[in-house]
Amino acid sequence: MKFLDHLEEWLITFLMGGATLIIFVAVLHRYLAGMAIPGLQDWLLSISMSWAQELTIIMFVWMCKFGAAYGVRTGIHVGVDVLINRLDEKMRSKFVIFGLCAGILFTGIVATIAAGFVWENGAHHYWFNLLGLPVDGIPEGPTTPDLEWPTWMVYSAVPLGTSLMCFRFLQVLVSFIKTGELPHHDHGHVDGLEEEAAK
Repeated sequence: MKFLDHLEEWLITFLMGGATLIIFVAVLHRYLAGMAIPGLQDWLLSISMSWAQELTIIMFVWMCKFGAAYGVRTGIHVGVDVLINRLDEKMRSKFVIFGLCAGILFTGIVATIAAGFVWENGAHHYWFNLLGLPVDGIPEGPTTPDLEWPTWMVYSAVPLGTSLMCFRFLQVLVSFIKTGELPHHDHGHVDGLEEEAAK
C-alpha cells in the first residue's frame, strides 16, 4: 500500500515535467525553424512537431484527473464548511460522513459510467484482439487527430482518475471514523522548508 500513498504526486510530477519539456522543445523548434540558417532551417522544417500540442493537452487532462484524487487525499479541495463547523461535534460528524459518502457514491457512479464509455469506445476491441478473442462486429474506435492514438486510451484518464478519487474518499472516511480528523492542508506550509532552514 506504500506505493499508493504518493501515487498522485509521482504521476502529476511526471506529467507536468513531460508537458513542460515538450512545450519548451516545440517552442524552440518553431523559433529556430523561422531563422534563415542554411542547413539547420531545412532540417528543422523536415521535423514535424504538430503532435506536441495534442500530447500536452492529453497530459494536462490526465494531470487534472489525478490532481483531483490528490486534492481529496490532502484536503485541498475547495469546500464551504462554515455552517458545518458551527455545529456541535456529533452533528458535524454526521454531516461530514454524509458528505464523504456522497463523494464516494458520486465518484463511483462517474467511474463506472466512464469505464463503460471507454470499453465501448475501442477498449473492448483492443483487449479482445490482444487476448485472441473474436472481434467481429466490435468497433475499433476512433483515434486522435495528430497522434492517431486510440481515443479510449486518452479517455481512460476519467475512469482511472475518478476510481482513485473514490478510493481516496473511502480512505478519508475510514480515517475520519477512526480518528475524527479530516486531512487538512496548511497553505503556509511548504514540504522540505523546515529541513532546509535547520541545516
